[in-house]
Amino acid sequence: RGSGATGMARRSGAARQLAAPPRAVPGPGSPPERPVVGDVQSGSLSPDLAPDVFFLRVRLEDTGEMFRVTNCHGDMTVRELKEELDLMVGIPFNLQRLQYLDQGVLMDGATLKFHDVVPGGIVSLCIWHYDGWTELVVAAVEGDPSKLSCVGVSEDCYYRTPNSERFRDEEWRQWRAQRAFVALYITSHRGHAEATQYLLEQGANSLGRSPLGRTPLHVAAAMGRLDCISLLFKWGALIHNRDAKGETPISIARRLNRKQSVWRMFLLHWLAQSRSVDAKDVTVTVKKALKGVKAGAGPTRKTPH
Repeated sequence: RGSGATGMARRSGAARQLAAPPRAVPGPGSPPERPVVGDVQSGSLSPDLAPDVFFLRVRLEDTGEMFRVTNCHGDMTVRELKEELDLMVGIPFNLQRLQYLDQGVLMDGATLKFHDVVPGGIVSLCIWHYDGWTELVVAAVEGDPSKLSCVGVSEDCYYRTPNSERFRDEEWRQWRAQRAFVALYITSHRGHAEATQYLLEQGANSLGRSPLGRTPLHVAAAMGRLDCISLLFKWGALIHNRDAKGETPISIARRLNRKQSVWRMFLLHWLAQSRSVDAKDVTVTVKKALKGVKAGAGPTRKTPH
């Protein structure tokens, strides 16, 4: 009886071993096992195991806007990320303050891997809180001319900051011109045509440049803001101005597949060169020329008979 019980126990143990799925033993040349999606351990993905190229989410804390930034990688520096945000978020490079998780400021020269930024993570973008820049950025993002008129972008505005209180004459004019340009940069990026028109009428420079050499036309073209593109051209914007990376508004629009932006700028440039249309009628003429053209369609080419 004892030997029978022992035999049954052995058979039961063998059955349990057969029921368990076989575990593959990696060979000498086999790749290391990857974490399974949904596995508890995969929730804390090490930067060393991150994919080569990934996306990040960036939240502009002062407005609540969320942006998706693609083509990020572990060796990307914080400065390189800021340069991309200058174009994709429309906030000039020098006003950006980036934070991640512990709310510490990310250092420009460090990489995303150094700061343990994981794929799909949320990076906070804040505006430096000095000289009233936060109030100006929020007003420009909203695109309300009445609010913009109260943040120091026009000559008849009594808005002052502790820094600007000491400015006189030319220094004050330069301070105001810089604020008007930043506001124009943001409204052009967001597509606020009414606010863009207001700023241009107040003297904002359509040919002004951000620290990265970009004009309002660069960001308007990048985002496909056709009405703002037309307004900027009306006030002297040029398609051949290059930024610090050598990109023009045309080349940026092409890279981002903004085909309508490309055709709008080519048409406006041609009209300006030919001087066949009065500047006040440019917008009307463009709308007529592009009426009925499908998004992304180019001019038709006649085939020889």
